[in-house]
Amino acid sequence: MKQLFIFLTLLLVNNSFAQKKPVKQPDPLAGIDTVFERILKDRQGAGFAVAIIKKDKIIYAKGFGYRDYEKKLPVTPNTLFAIGSCTKAFTSSLLGLLNKDNKLDYDKPARNYLPELKFFNDDLNNKVTVRDMMCHRTGLPRHDYSWYLFNTSSRDSLLQRIQYQEPTAAIREIWQYNNFMFLTQGMIAEKLTGQSWETNIKEKIFVPLGMKTSNLSIAGLQKNNDAALGYTVYKDSVIKKLDYYNINAMGPAGSINSSVNEMSNWVMTWINGGKFNGKEVLPPAYTKEAMSSQMIMSAGLPDKEIPDAHIANYGFGWMIVSYRGHYRVEHGGNIDGFSASTSFFPTDSIGIVVLANQNASAIPGIVRNTIADRLLNLTPINWNARANEAQKKAKAAAKDAEKSATSNKKTGTSPSHDKKSYTGQFNHPGYGTFEVINRNDSLIMLTQNGDAWLRHYHYDVFEALPIDKTDGIDTSSAGNLKVQYQMTPAGEINSVFVPLQGGLKDIEFTRKEKAKEITKDELTKYTGNYEFAPGNGVKFYIKGDKTLFAFLEGQPEYELVPVDKNKFNLKVLSGYSVQFEENEKGEIISASFIQPNGTFKAKRNK
Repeated sequence: MKQLFIFLTLLLVNNSFAQKKPVKQPDPLAGIDTVFERILKDRQGAGFAVAIIKKDKIIYAKGFGYRDYEKKLPVTPNTLFAIGSCTKAFTSSLLGLLNKDNKLDYDKPARNYLPELKFFNDDLNNKVTVRDMMCHRTGLPRHDYSWYLFNTSSRDSLLQRIQYQEPTAAIREIWQYNNFMFLTQGMIAEKLTGQSWETNIKEKIFVPLGMKTSNLSIAGLQKNNDAALGYTVYKDSVIKKLDYYNINAMGPAGSINSSVNEMSNWVMTWINGGKFNGKEVLPPAYTKEAMSSQMIMSAGLPDKEIPDAHIANYGFGWMIVSYRGHYRVEHGGNIDGFSASTSFFPTDSIGIVVLANQNASAIPGIVRNTIADRLLNLTPINWNARANEAQKKAKAAAKDAEKSATSNKKTGTSPSHDKKSYTGQFNHPGYGTFEVINRNDSLIMLTQNGDAWLRHYHYDVFEALPIDKTDGIDTSSAGNLKVQYQMTPAGEINSVFVPLQGGLKDIEFTRKEKAKEITKDELTKYTGNYEFAPGNGVKFYIKGDKTLFAFLEGQPEYELVPVDKNKFNLKVLSGYSVQFEENEKGEIISASFIQPNGTFKAKRNK
């Protein structure tokens, strides 16, 4: 009887355990849509899309706001955005594939694979390796205005500029972000494969990852019927549309356009050691190195408010941090009207993609951190509230700074020359050429990325005020770029200094007056023999169809470039020109050679 009682008791106990239901875990993403809507509103964003990846699945994908703010067309998980520098990890992956095939060694000099590449000095030429370029430790600063203000569709043209771009540190001394070094990686891939960077990305990454709508150009973005337009916050309150920026030749550093759904396939590949749907797309050895610390970016010290977020290192196209005790691999992206964040936590098998159509936006970082706190079961931080408070403090600080700011402008000064003297084309071989014209009695600087009014500041210094296509010139803006004209000892304007790269002296653009069209018949009136003094003369003659040359005894012949009425510049000598003089009948009677050391007149022989 006692045994029967024990048996029944055990049976009841077992049944009670069997009938006990498992405790349901709370959904870490509960209410997340409301949080995202609030972030969009507070940041005054047009729209954004987000995708969350767990191992090999998308567990959340949604769009918020509008891809076209004016037409109120909504963002979807398939909406294409410009991902900017999130492109870099794609480009470096091409080199990882070449390394696997024994076609490339990361630690060999980059010029072994791309002889056309030349740096500022022989030390860099001989020592900069492929690895140095992949992790931003070449000693070169950004020099971004070279490609951004002086855009070109020619990769060869951009490559040639590198040799004129001065370093600000020794090789491997410090980390300095440089888009040109990712352009160069793309060109190495082109050289070794015999295919364009675009074809390599499509065939080796997009196709195996099923990234069917992702593309590599503004033309590709414009053809898609679910593409986002770019926006910015204008004067703290207006959501203003921006034109697409065609990154052109700099594509390997940042021209990919994609959606959060298709970028999720890319992130899955990294979470799974280079495999997608069980098939290897990227070499495991490469992914391991790429997400490992190759170069220290900064001290990365924790602060008092968030002591468990620290480390700031760089891999191959990826930034590495310790986010609240979790290893995070991430890269941001920014290009006109768009901001992006692609990240994953390899040991947690979690990935997050955030794409926004807002210029220089805080949205991707806020959304990323908000999701990470929830999925990693961390004590939540209100990242949006922190951003609100930081923005409030920044505005207050800016107002205080404005009140206390003192100008170094010297009053009562005027330019040393007439407006026409400041016009012309100005060139730097490491950057490009801009032109200054006189329009409606105003000096206008023309660049490939927009125009600016050169407003007189003091002496021969002018400030460049950007001219907006719709809003015109904001004359109240402070901190405008200032350009300083320089003249020769002869008093002629010959160059402009522009502060385009921190850590270096202002970049000097040498004047190249725009050549005037002139016919052979018009040139004929300048030909003949002229004398400075008896037995000391110069001969002017025409070669070819319409090129005037000057020859002085004991010197090489000089090609002359027509720049103004009766005025020619010596093509190979900056600061040297010839001004022909005429009589009341319009006949040329003399030629004055204007040089840094003086002006020398030669009378025409009859």
